[in-house]
Amino acid sequence: MEKQLIVSIGRQYGSAGREIGLKLAEKLDIPLYDRNLFEEIGKIKNIDTNNLEKYDEVPRKFFFSRKVKGYSNSPEENVAELQFGLLKSKAADGDSFIVVGRCADELFRGMEGFISIFIIADMDEKIKRIMEIRNMDPKKARLTIERHDRKRRAYHDYFCKGGKWGDCTNYDICINSSLLGIDGTVDLLYTMIQKMREK
Repeated sequence: MEKQLIVSIGRQYGSAGREIGLKLAEKLDIPLYDRNLFEEIGKIKNIDTNNLEKYDEVPRKFFFSRKVKGYSNSPEENVAELQFGLLKSKAADGDSFIVVGRCADELFRGMEGFISIFIIADMDEKIKRIMEIRNMDPKKARLTIERHDRKRRAYHDYFCKGGKWGDCTNYDICINSSLLGIDGTVDLLYTMIQKMREK
């Protein structure tokens, strides 16, 4: 039986982290989880999750949220905890998978068979990518990148006490996707993961 493998991918906005994750998952023949977790949560809890997606990877609003008897009135916090719980359940079942974002670098830290990755890219490449994907001018694309990364940092650093978002000491592998392109980055990560699994 093959050993369990869990890979977390943190990423800067516009670095192609999700696309790299999808291709890596295909190459490793394991599922990738990101927003698709809502589909499973909906089935398990028998709820409509369409309204929950707007709170996905969004930092908690401090002035409008509080906890009473251990329960939070923050939809951002409750959505995050639903996702964390489902991911932990999959890990406990021995499943192998890739997770894009969702604080997986903290959830599974220290677990055997866990590898954490952070993907960056040159700003010019990120701007070009967002301009193409979202049909924006360069100025708006840059502002969008900066806004998304601020949200990701705030979300990550609120839920993760063990390391800061984007800090290279928090990850096993940090890589600039601009250097090798998407496919080259996937190939390099695949080779590194296979080598790490042999140890």
